[in-house]
Order: sequence, then C-alpha cells, then structure tokens
Amino acid sequence: MIDTKAKRQFLKIVGPENYDDSSAGRLVYSYDATPQFQSMPDAVISPRNKEEISAIVKVCNEYKIPIVPRGSGTNLCAGTCPTEGGVVLLFKHLNKILEIDEENLTITVQPGVITQEVTNAVEAKGLFYPPDPGSMKISTIGGNINENSGGLRGLKYGVTRDYVMGLEVVLANGEIIKTGGKLAKDVAGYDLTRLFVGSEGTLGIITEAILKLIPMPETKETILALYQDLDSAAKSVSKIIASKIIPITLEFLDQPTLEAVEAFAKIGLPTDAKAVLLIEQDGPAEIVKRDIERIIKICKEENAVSVKSAESEEEAESLRTARRAALSALARMKPTTILEDATVPRSEIANMVKAIGEIAQKYDLNICTFGHAGDGNLHPTCLTDVRNTDEIERVEKAFEEIFEKAIELGGTITGEHGVGVMKAPYLEMKLGAAGIAAMQAIKTGLDPNNIMNPGKMFAKDSRKRVVVSK
Repeated sequence: MIDTKAKRQFLKIVGPENYDDSSAGRLVYSYDATPQFQSMPDAVISPRNKEEISAIVKVCNEYKIPIVPRGSGTNLCAGTCPTEGGVVLLFKHLNKILEIDEENLTITVQPGVITQEVTNAVEAKGLFYPPDPGSMKISTIGGNINENSGGLRGLKYGVTRDYVMGLEVVLANGEIIKTGGKLAKDVAGYDLTRLFVGSEGTLGIITEAILKLIPMPETKETILALYQDLDSAAKSVSKIIASKIIPITLEFLDQPTLEAVEAFAKIGLPTDAKAVLLIEQDGPAEIVKRDIERIIKICKEENAVSVKSAESEEEAESLRTARRAALSALARMKPTTILEDATVPRSEIANMVKAIGEIAQKYDLNICTFGHAGDGNLHPTCLTDVRNTDEIERVEKAFEEIFEKAIELGGTITGEHGVGVMKAPYLEMKLGAAGIAAMQAIKTGLDPNNIMNPGKMFAKDSRKRVVVSK
C-alpha cells in the first residue's frame, strides 16, 4: 500500500486524471508478455514531462516505494511485471519525436514513441533506423532501450545499443542527468550511455534519447533457402559469414515453426522442408547482386533443395512479416507459449539446434526453434499449458539445460530478451559470483534504497551449477 501522504504528493504532481489505484486500472499493468508472472502494482502513474518524473521519483525514494518504468509491456523476461508492488510509470504523454537532425544524422525522441513511428518518420526523409524488434509495431523506444532490443537486422546493423548516442535520465534520487550527445567522438568519463542501455529500468528512468541514423540503403533483395536437414542449413550460415558476406537478415525456422507460420499467414510457405533460411541483403545494387549470387551458390553447395528469390517487394515483405509472426503463430497452438532466447557463436548453431531437440525429447516436450541464425541467437519456444504442473516442471528443467548448453558452447543465457525475473536465477552461470557482485555495486551506488525496478536482474537464489566453458 502507498502511504496516504505519498499519494497526496503524487496527486499534486500529476493530477487525479494521471493517477490510478483502482483494481481495474492496476490489473491491466500487473503482467507483461511473459507467461506465469503477475503481480499487482499499488498505483499506475502517467507523468507529462521529465520534471514530473523527477518529482515522482523523489517521493518514491523518500517513502521507499518501488517504481517500474513500462513501455508497451511486450518484453519476455517479466522485466515490467511489478513483482514487488509499488508504482508503474507509464509514458503515454511522453510520446513525441522532438527532432530529426539531417545534418548530424540523429533523431531525438521521448521514451513513449512507438518504434515503427521512428522508422516511418526517418524513412520519409531517406534515412534509416536499423533496430527492428519483432514487436516494433507496438513496442516503445524507451522499452527497446531498457531491454537493448535486437531484431532481424541485428546481424549487419547491430542492436539498439549501437544506435543510442545520448540519453536524459532521472536517477533514483530524482536528479536529472544527460549522457552522450550528437557527437561522433566522446570519451569524457565513463560511458554512462551504454550503462543505462539494457539496464531494464534498474538504474534510472529514461526521459529522452538521441538515436543515430544512417542513409537508407539503395536496394534490397530477399531469398528463401529450403533444406531437408538442419545441419546443412547451419553449415550454410557459417559458410556465408566465413565468405565475408554479412547479410542484413539471416533467419532460421525449423519445420514445426514453419508449419505454424504457414497455417497462420497462408502465403504458400513450403511446409515439407525440415529447415528454412530467410536471407536478405541490402546496399548498392551491384554489391547486392554479387552477394546474393554468392549466397545462392553457397546454399546449393550445402545441399539446399531449393533457393528462391522474392520476385517483388510485396513478396519479400510477406516473407518478413511471416517470420515476425512466428511467435503469434505458435501461440495459437497451445494455451501457454514460453519463448526463450539463447545465443551461441554462429559456428555452434548446428550443435545448439541438435541439443535443443535432444533436450525436448528427453523431457517429452514440444519445442520449436527459430531465430536470428546469422548472429547465433536462437529462440527455442515451448508449447505447453501452465495448468499442467508436471509438464511445466519439465519445461523449467529443459530450459535450464538449454541455457547450460549455450554457455558450454561459448554462448550466453540471453541475446536480446533481457534478464528481468525470468533469467535472474541463471545470470550467475554467465557472469560468475564476481560479475554479479560488480553489478550489485553499481546498482547500490546509483540506487541505494533499491526502488528502481527491484527484484529484476538479481535473483534471491542463484542456481549453483558447475558449467564447463570452452
């Protein structure tokens, strides 16, 4: 419960129209897109500007009220689930594009701007913002920054972190700081900008961001390669990269995922293939033509049974849309869909896919696998039913083994979904006790009262497993 004095102060700051502690209002923000996590906040507050955010944070710090910044709630690690109650902070009023600077190739935005709106605004000026999370039509830039979101174009262009040049942040004591800026070079002090990106709201509240833009690529070409075995598809991925070709997109879908996507999208995908690679390249026309020809040759050398080029941009877009719909397609099949991500060096993709299959068989589970094969980021997705407690226990054991295998192969427990609550018990597998202690020192230094999204990143009980690293 929020102290009566604190509530009066919140109402004075934002007005009654922007403060909601009703049961219905709180229920809406008691969960995000992560299965099996739900917890009621004590209130939902919608500030109108950074000054109001600063004032809210000062009240929270005084009364030690947890504060959870929330975008559209599309994250998959329970990062915006208010597991310790407190205040959920919404950014529906801070949803403006403040500036597109064509001279410095930057866009300055508030955290509530939808990712797709940024893409549309800059492309209208012949510019390009590459990060493209699967939820880009509804996710917000603030959420993308907090989770360091990836996407289909991450192989060639990188992730959200690579495009955040500067931030305005409200710290846990209510002070407002600015980091970075519109600078090509800046080595003054610690790189605080990168520290806040991917911090999941545990260090501060982002109120403004300066994002890097690049010129729009001249052309793009898309191909679909079909395989009758997973190894050949994985070997094609490694060989394409080893040939010094970096496609914009290099996506993988196994047969169960392909079947689900086709049933959902109905665009004529060949469901008899055991694996599919969706590959795109962009850039100057002559380079795209050369790269695509070489990629087609490599795929055929690695036993692709078919390699087909999209005949139009409409067809290419339908393929991209189908890939983005993989989670939605799979979610139709069972009451509960648990989508995870584990990343390995791309040379280990075949071993990782094989291991996922073996683990699924061991625990008698239906696990489909798709993901960003070009950067080694796979999404094993379990179709289950949360009401089946025995199966859910097997699901948890299976994913723990999947994470252990990823680390054994030189990978990590998450490539783009974040840690939140979901992955917190496994973080020590990746970082070790000393790494966790270093992170906790930063957290305590910036947020001594632990009001910023508490319960995320740091698990109460870490898994004590011995993992052999390569």
